[in-house]
Amino acid sequence: MIRKKIFNNTKSAFKLKSNTELDRAIFLFSMMNYAPLVKAGTALTKMSLKLHLPVETLIKKTIFEQFCGGVTEDDCKPVTKEMYGENLHSILDYSVEGKETEEEFDAAMQKKLSLIEYANNSEDITFAMFKPTGIGRFEIWEKVSEKLSLSPEEKKEWGRVKVRVETLCKRAFELGVRLYADGEETWMQTAADDLMEEMMKKYNKDKVLIFNTLQCYRWDRLEYLKQLHERAKQEGFKIGAKIVRGAYMEKENARAKKLGYPSPICESKEATDVNFNSVMSYCLNHLEDISVFIGTHNEVSSYLALQIMEDKNIDKEDKRIWFSQLYGMSDHISYNLAKKGYNAVKLVPFGPVRDVVPYLLRRAQENTSVKGQTGRELSLLR
Repeated sequence: MIRKKIFNNTKSAFKLKSNTELDRAIFLFSMMNYAPLVKAGTALTKMSLKLHLPVETLIKKTIFEQFCGGVTEDDCKPVTKEMYGENLHSILDYSVEGKETEEEFDAAMQKKLSLIEYANNSEDITFAMFKPTGIGRFEIWEKVSEKLSLSPEEKKEWGRVKVRVETLCKRAFELGVRLYADGEETWMQTAADDLMEEMMKKYNKDKVLIFNTLQCYRWDRLEYLKQLHERAKQEGFKIGAKIVRGAYMEKENARAKKLGYPSPICESKEATDVNFNSVMSYCLNHLEDISVFIGTHNEVSSYLALQIMEDKNIDKEDKRIWFSQLYGMSDHISYNLAKKGYNAVKLVPFGPVRDVVPYLLRRAQENTSVKGQTGRELSLLR
């Protein structure tokens, strides 16, 4: 039996943190415990940046240093090397969002290509990733998802988006680097799902290098996975499934209510937990066809995965199973899994302070909306 105390070991969880860093984390997570404070802080930060007020230093010294590895890849090196010394791998994420022009999308693709190369040359970096809307306009993903007819110009634009995705997947395949596409809002996700299935069909014939993200607060994801599995078996390819609970709950529910359609999100936190664990169990029970990247900050789900692995006599180091948490959060899960010999990895965002603010604000809001998570984080830090 898996003993339910693995994640209580704060000595290994915070071994690399100084007292100053622990104090900063306690301060930030205490702030995030209050939803009105996060809401006000988000609005104030956005306004300050818009007015070009000198707030970047304050952001850098607080929330940025907590959740980001640095401004450049080189800034992240000491962080990733230090974690690797504790058997904890990394994924570098250039977390710049909200770009709109073709030039910016091409530049983002080049950046992602360089990170695939970087992962290939670094033993501590085990995955590369990209955000679909980082390499193509949200609206074009949305239109394709909704099967709306495209104008001649939009057809060319969509063609360029597909080329960017293909370029990234092909390079990852050539170098043997695992690559995943991040999950986003439901109303643009169908196009991303279809395109990533196409890439898996092409590049996951023998081993799994290409992964797509399933956000399990969507009640339809288990059925989607089962159908994808059937297609994969029929067409002779393997599935890479990155599973997470999800990051756009409030936005999803608000849009569904406004436009009068049933919410795609599970009705409660408990229902989401059941759905996540069902998707995860399905993956772990079909490892011959599915490699799974378990992105969770939930201890119960993590223990369940460990228990299934033990019951099925699956090796801790089986490369078809990865556990992942975000940098600056849930160190008690990441470091203790790594210490026990499981495949554990941290997502380490980086980028210019001003440009990663949208990512940081989403992290703060996400922490606030997950009941009990911030409290658990605080108790361990203290």
